[in-house]
Formats: sequence, structure tokens, C-alpha cells
Amino acid sequence: MGLLQVGDSLPNFECFDDKGNVVKSQDLISKKCIIFFYPKANTPGCTAQACNLSENFSELSKNGFSIYGVSADKVKSQSSFSNKFGGFPYPLLADINKELINSFGVWGLKKYMGREYEGILRTTFVTDKEGIITNVIEKVKTKDHTSQILGL
Repeated sequence: MGLLQVGDSLPNFECFDDKGNVVKSQDLISKKCIIFFYPKANTPGCTAQACNLSENFSELSKNGFSIYGVSADKVKSQSSFSNKFGGFPYPLLADINKELINSFGVWGLKKYMGREYEGILRTTFVTDKEGIITNVIEKVKTKDHTSQILGL
């Protein structure tokens, strides 16, 4: 499946978060959401991105957004990642079976230092209260992601 685009509906999913709670796609309806996919917990770019969103949580919340981070890490890894930074004020979803990752179309070919491999493509989706995608950010600036989301 290809990358979801503006106008597409939020796919149905069910996933555990970093606290072991089940999060379902239906939980995101009636909220404006930021769903950001990152390659791996506790890596430099992912840390910068997650911390940027955490540091700007009140501004994003004031704009009506709920935030969800997603990677293929296990619940324990997601929990350790969040706890290492004082507990992110939003859930990190542990998509170990890559069902959510594949349904959003963010699994694909990556290149790093001349090497090609498959992995999670760092991508952020913004949805409206009806669960419709209103923005897709493919070229994420990890240290200034909030500005990209808010269009600053």
C-alpha cells in the first residue's frame, strides 16, 4: 500500500502504547491528531523529534492537537524511551507487527551512507476531528518539527 495522502481516512487499527494501554483508531476520532512515525526509539533523530514535540506540547495542545508517536519498538522500549526524557506527555505506540506502519504506507526503501535497506520512513500525518488526513509531512525537521506542523 502506498503512502496515505491528504483527504484519505485514518485506517482502522489497534495498538499498545508505552504504558500497555490499547489505543484504537476510534479513540482518535473527534480529535485533531498528530501521528508521527519514527524509525527507532532512543536514536538521535527520533529523540530530537520526540523532544521537540514534548517541549512544545502546550502550544500544540492549545491548537487542539492530540499527539501519538509510532515505531516498531516493543512496549518496553517505548516506555524506556519516554521515561528517559521524564515521560513524554503523549503516548508512543508499539507497532511491533508493523500493521499501522504498513497501513499508513511508511515502510519503504531507505538509504544511509550508501547502503540501502528497508525501514520506517520518518513521516508525520495530521488529521481533523473526522479522522481525515489534512497534512502529510515527509521531510521532517526533527529539531523544529512543531513549526512544520503549525506552519510557522
